[in-house]
Amino acid sequence: MSYQVIARKYRPQRFADVVGQEHVSQTLANAIASGRIAHAYLFCGPRGTGKTTLARIFAKALNCTGGPMADFDVADSRCVEIAEGRSLDVLEIDGASNNGVEQVRELRETCKFSPATSKFKIYIIDEVHMLSTAAFNALLKTLEEPPAHVKFMFATTDPEKVLPTILSRCQRFDLRRIPAALIVSHLTSIAQQEGVKIDDAALHAIARGADGGMRDAESTLDQLISFCGNEIAEPDVLSMFGLTARAQLLALTRAVLAGEVDTTLRELNDLAKSGKDLGRLVTDLLNHFRNLLIFQVSKGDLKLLEVSEAEAAALATQAKLAPSDAVTRVMEVLSDCEGRLRDTTSKKILIEVSLLKAIQARHATPIDAVLKQLQQLRTEAAGTSAGGLPPPSVPPAAATVVSKTATPASPPPNVSAYEKPAVPAMTLAETPAPAPKSSGAPDLDTLWSQTLEAVGRVSQFMRSQLIEAHPVAFNGKLLTIGFDPEFAEHLALVDNSRNHAVLQTKLAELGHPHCQVKFVKAEASARPVSVPPPSVAVTAAPPEVPTATRPPEPAAALKPIPGAAKTDAPQPFVFDKENYKNDPLIKKALEIFKGTLVAARP
Repeated sequence: MSYQVIARKYRPQRFADVVGQEHVSQTLANAIASGRIAHAYLFCGPRGTGKTTLARIFAKALNCTGGPMADFDVADSRCVEIAEGRSLDVLEIDGASNNGVEQVRELRETCKFSPATSKFKIYIIDEVHMLSTAAFNALLKTLEEPPAHVKFMFATTDPEKVLPTILSRCQRFDLRRIPAALIVSHLTSIAQQEGVKIDDAALHAIARGADGGMRDAESTLDQLISFCGNEIAEPDVLSMFGLTARAQLLALTRAVLAGEVDTTLRELNDLAKSGKDLGRLVTDLLNHFRNLLIFQVSKGDLKLLEVSEAEAAALATQAKLAPSDAVTRVMEVLSDCEGRLRDTTSKKILIEVSLLKAIQARHATPIDAVLKQLQQLRTEAAGTSAGGLPPPSVPPAAATVVSKTATPASPPPNVSAYEKPAVPAMTLAETPAPAPKSSGAPDLDTLWSQTLEAVGRVSQFMRSQLIEAHPVAFNGKLLTIGFDPEFAEHLALVDNSRNHAVLQTKLAELGHPHCQVKFVKAEASARPVSVPPPSVAVTAAPPEVPTATRPPEPAAALKPIPGAAKTDAPQPFVFDKENYKNDPLIKKALEIFKGTLVAARP
């Protein structure tokens, strides 16, 4: 006899022989035992998982002598005929080559005749999704109401291409990929019967390369026996199929988790030089990091994983190198790399860049953590401001206390580092008396400060948009809000119905109902004010303060214009960018966001 390949020689002949598809074989056996046999079945799933095999076994169970019977005798003459493909009552049809209306019309004519020797006439159509739409439609009526002696069994790897009208007339069974442990066990049994010595590492490598397909694994073993003889080791499997050794894979993943850039690139270079399949390498890396994430989340529960003892020990060690959120970010980078491999011309460069990104992603700060830190800084700033000291959000260089005895050359204005000074600072002796206000007119700056505080309780984002604005006028029914020309682009961001509604609501809460809001472009210094604006500090001479609690030195980021004439009037000041860079709060912000200072303006 001619040589028969392992995949055919050891093909399952009974339900009990099918590996990894117990949910299907048990259901079919129970249907036979209870007499609930349908007229059409659809077996779908990946290649090499047993679709056609289960259809043949089911046909044997239905047409065996004395059947239907789930526990039939494989030596029965009718079963042997079906197994050898010469049964007149079990017809196997290739859907790829018989996909036209003419073939379906012929099938409809032949199914009217009774079976020759068996109880049922069974049609097994493989790759049924290859039938044309017209052929499917021609089959619909016969499939829905076939003669009592006819049974249809369809097999396909792509059930999405089968018409819904066909799917609704069939009992569907989804076959799953076979676990690696079951493949290893089955291959061990075959190797013993074939008299082949093969180590466990080689069996696991074959199972990993088969990707859940038993036929692929059996074909690989058959090829290895021809290549290596009766002794097979792991390097033989790796060299033949371009797979990565488990030890090399673990070394590469450990280097990524440990942040060892040189080791990572060196390991990848060695794998590329030895001819490994780089696309398969990325897939193996993703699977390993997936196992690591499941191991961390499940707190070491190995029941959720299909790993060997050596891999389980490696997972326990690597789980301590990075938290689960870091592993998730690494998987996102590798998943993006896997999707782009098909379109790139240099796979090695793409994988190198992706591994470097994966190393950097371990220490990336989630946006939620950044927002939490910002909220904490804002809360601390509000608390500090309430205690009488300048808020942390304003650089210390911008805070100042102007005393009665200040000299004309030294008094800097109290200007925020993010605002343009509204008016120059003046001494207490030069401060004009505030103009009298009517009892019904609110203080404009106080109203604006209260409005900003109320808006901040609703939306800090909206408050940040209005922080550069200033009040222009308020007549009890209309609040005019202005932006300096340098911030004119903010008008398009804030002038919308939502912000108008929020401001109107907050003004009503402050005692000004039915008040409208208007945004304009206007300089802050152009507004007539009755009291000094918030950016000018006019206070009495402060008492002596101990050094430990003394406020920051005035205007470290502002300095007089060189060559300016000394007069009794307050001197103009310019922005000192170098001192601004050295501000502790600015340094802290750059450290949190890992950024650089691109530009600064007063």
